[in-house]
Amino acid sequence: MSAAPVWPKAVLFDLDGTLVDSLPDIHAALNETLASLGEPPFMLEAVGHMVGAGVQVLIGRAYEALDKPLDVATRDKIAERYLAIYGARATELTTLNAGASDAVRLLDEAGIAIGVVTNKPGAETAEILAHFGLADRMAIVVGGDAGPRKKPAPDLLVFACRELGIEPGEALFVGDSENDVDAAKAAGMPVVAMRGGYTAKGADALGADLVLDRLDEIPHRLAELTAA
Repeated sequence: MSAAPVWPKAVLFDLDGTLVDSLPDIHAALNETLASLGEPPFMLEAVGHMVGAGVQVLIGRAYEALDKPLDVATRDKIAERYLAIYGARATELTTLNAGASDAVRLLDEAGIAIGVVTNKPGAETAEILAHFGLADRMAIVVGGDAGPRKKPAPDLLVFACRELGIEPGEALFVGDSENDVDAAKAAGMPVVAMRGGYTAKGADALGADLVLDRLDEIPHRLAELTAA
């Protein structure tokens, strides 16, 4: 392993839509949850525009799309049902995004700390990372249930950096959505947006410092971000 570079000291990744394409499993679990409550299913693309802000928001957006009111207590009960269904199948249809394994390996071998910061609950996040053989390279994994406010608030990112003993500006965040870019900017952290993720806006319109197609481009493009 080579000596750690001056910058970045860490690269933190979002999970859903960034490291992995988990939408097929999220879609299936949401539709199974809705079916158990007598509600109609959604198409895959529609669910793609609902994800990214945590389970409670996913359920809220689904019921908003169904044009049905939903109080907080009921939403949370439905979220619990969804998590039970999703947790049993979190890696059934999920796949790694292009270049994910190589990006994590190359950055780790370069002496850069690797982590995941996601709005997804920690247990499901850990299961997915272990399934794809990425868990052992992670210096930190922060799920949406860790305590701090979820993205687009910067709190989860700031928390991860604090746990790593670094300042937010010493890390790079990699995500795919408005929530990711907004959270990184609020934290004072340079951010890369990946094309093909879960955003209706499109990665090029998010205002990231760099926009890429493949994750394994990151280790070779860091020099473009050092002055960000």
